[in-house]
Amino acid sequence: MRLDLEKYRQSDETASAFADLVDSGQLDLPLPGSGHTQDRWFALAALGGRDLSLARLSEGHADALAILAELGGPPPREGSRWGVWAAQPPGPRVTARQVDGHWRLDGVKQYCSGARSCTDALVTAAAKDGDRLFAVSTQNLTPVPGTWPATGMVGSDTLNVRFPEVQAQPVGEPGRYVNRPGFAHGGVGVAACWYGGARAIGCSLAEAASNRDIGPHGLAHLGAVDIALRSAKLALDESAAEIDADPLDHKSGGRALALRVRALVEATATEVMHRVGRALGAGPLSHNESHGRRVADLTVYLRQHHAERNLAELGAVVAESGASW
Repeated sequence: MRLDLEKYRQSDETASAFADLVDSGQLDLPLPGSGHTQDRWFALAALGGRDLSLARLSEGHADALAILAELGGPPPREGSRWGVWAAQPPGPRVTARQVDGHWRLDGVKQYCSGARSCTDALVTAAAKDGDRLFAVSTQNLTPVPGTWPATGMVGSDTLNVRFPEVQAQPVGEPGRYVNRPGFAHGGVGVAACWYGGARAIGCSLAEAASNRDIGPHGLAHLGAVDIALRSAKLALDESAAEIDADPLDHKSGGRALALRVRALVEATATEVMHRVGRALGAGPLSHNESHGRRVADLTVYLRQHHAERNLAELGAVVAESGASW
């Protein structure tokens, strides 16, 4: 019971911080391809360094605004907090059908971050004419308690949500959600959050090295962390420049770009956690609450990258188009 109360406290604190960011306009980020994509990545990385659960909610909101702008969806109300609920893992799913000229959604959607803090959401659902994206008010939705028993990313309030024949507004044509330039842009935005979390974990090692002798092995780990994080930052900066140079993806390079950057940042974050743990031992994990929570959160958050499945997808792209090394 005590652990459950702590989870609710973390979720409530994150939800309050999320609302404050929306109300203050701090999440009105430059759109991808606007010429200021690097600023967007910078803001998301800063949020990742602050709190990965908060970054997850903020990235979803910012991505939703970009999707609405790209696909001509309904203009968001002032102060509304948006999520993008598009996961389609095995198990229950949401279906869409038209009733008396109106679209209605029914079923259960998994992995809905901000289930109790978002006022609106963009939701994928299966319809007769294909998978569609819909804008939905969360007012009449039912989050399912207990569907996120994990401690990692607990503040993101990522629950299953029931859709009891709720009315929804279609956004874009069938299949358009994934078949658009912004889908790849959004994927890189998530990687910026991962990078921010990994950078903050790496800072624990850098701070330790500046305050005491961590020995030659610790310094070797710090050097490797420096190389990894700098490489990830360069990849994010380069991706921003490429997106701004071709925002509509006329060169059809967006998919490969997102796959490469996400894979690189995921590998970087994994390496940083591994090396910081080996260099500093159990101390920060045991006695530094923010560090321990950040490691737990990032471990979970990184699994939005589908490991070898995504690498195989990238390999297929390279095999088809040819290597450009």
